[in-house]
Amino acid sequence: MQTSRAVQASRAIQTSGIASRTASRTASRIDYAALFAATPSPYLVLGPDLVIVDVNDAYLQATRRTREDLVGTYVFDAFPDNPADPHADGVSNLSASLHRVLATGERDAMALQKYDIPVVDRPGAFEERWWSPVNTPVSAPDGTVSWIIHRVEDVTEFVHARRSRREEEHDEVRASGSKVEWAALEGELYSRAQELQRLNEELRRAHARERQVALTLQEAMLTSPDLVRHPDIAVRYLPAVGSLNVCGDWYDVIDLPDGSFAVSVGDVVGHGLEAAAVMGMLRSALSAATRTVDGPAQALEVLCRYALCVDGALTTTAVNAVIHKGEHLIAYSSAGHPPPVLLHADGTCDLLDQATDPPLGAHAEHVPRVEAHVPYAVGDTLVLYSDGLIERRGEDIDAGLHRLCDAVSHTARLSPEHLADALLVRFGVSGGARDDIALIAVRL
Repeated sequence: MQTSRAVQASRAIQTSGIASRTASRTASRIDYAALFAATPSPYLVLGPDLVIVDVNDAYLQATRRTREDLVGTYVFDAFPDNPADPHADGVSNLSASLHRVLATGERDAMALQKYDIPVVDRPGAFEERWWSPVNTPVSAPDGTVSWIIHRVEDVTEFVHARRSRREEEHDEVRASGSKVEWAALEGELYSRAQELQRLNEELRRAHARERQVALTLQEAMLTSPDLVRHPDIAVRYLPAVGSLNVCGDWYDVIDLPDGSFAVSVGDVVGHGLEAAAVMGMLRSALSAATRTVDGPAQALEVLCRYALCVDGALTTTAVNAVIHKGEHLIAYSSAGHPPPVLLHADGTCDLLDQATDPPLGAHAEHVPRVEAHVPYAVGDTLVLYSDGLIERRGEDIDAGLHRLCDAVSHTARLSPEHLADALLVRFGVSGGARDDIALIAVRL
């Protein structure tokens, strides 16, 4: 029976591998330029400067323009507002949408737009056109927007057909003596659509203000006055992509009376303002405990007791390390947090995983936490981080730790600032990730 199952598993793996290789070969044979050219929906590709870099055949047919007319042209030079229409707002509406995409990196679907286009063979003449546009960003590895795909559907014939039908119905109604005014209804409908668009703009502005308030709050909560006295410490903080620019991760640097200093990183479950509020309370509590008790393990014990009475604090992870410069010794303790990395000057590294306990609140009763000590040499680098840096969905954390050790081993000669940036680039999270990220690099 076991042999039969093994054979079946082997065949399944072989079949899966064949399917994967077939799919890969098929994908490599696809001519994406030909697909773009043949797509029936009109597409325009814009650079971040809103200059047209490519256009497909459907777009050329819809606008009755040539590739030479459009490619390399600023989009609003190619398609200005109709000067004969005092209510023309196509340029302002499209410009606002494109700049939203550049600022947020998110897709933006526009309301139905009346956007007249120039008639090619009649200088100064414009043709009434109605469009349903969607603007989609194409992001670079660092998270910035490299291109914008401007897709439109030309609904002019539909609008005109509906208008003709309403005029016919209007004539019929007038002949029957009814007082219903179809033109007034059409105007009301269009007015409501414009009102909805203005409301969306107001909501976006309100969201931007809320985001700025949240960012200011987060920066205030992450203020670390002692950090300015440590030029050899680099910190990085990246909220999860799509959040309000606030998160539940934290970092801290604390100078102690005996000449040593402590560094910590923590991670509250969740994102947004609620997680940030819990983070602020726990960070402050750990800072106070670190300054008043003896050693990182006792500081985490105090923090654990405090977390039991804070809503949303349970299962928070944290790591606390005290660097004794005179003794060239690191004392550390972890509450369920990924292990720090000690990078040596020769490129080798050690995971500090000998003092790891469960996350905060895992035990309702008091349980002493463990603490470990490890020596270091001048020029070594201590790296603390939150799990958003290394964890990937569907992947074991050991794979992320192995990738981290491999990455830091190539950065031993870099300054802490350049090392921190190199790690973010190596993990592809310079522009943020699905999870929050806090990172500290300490040159010892």
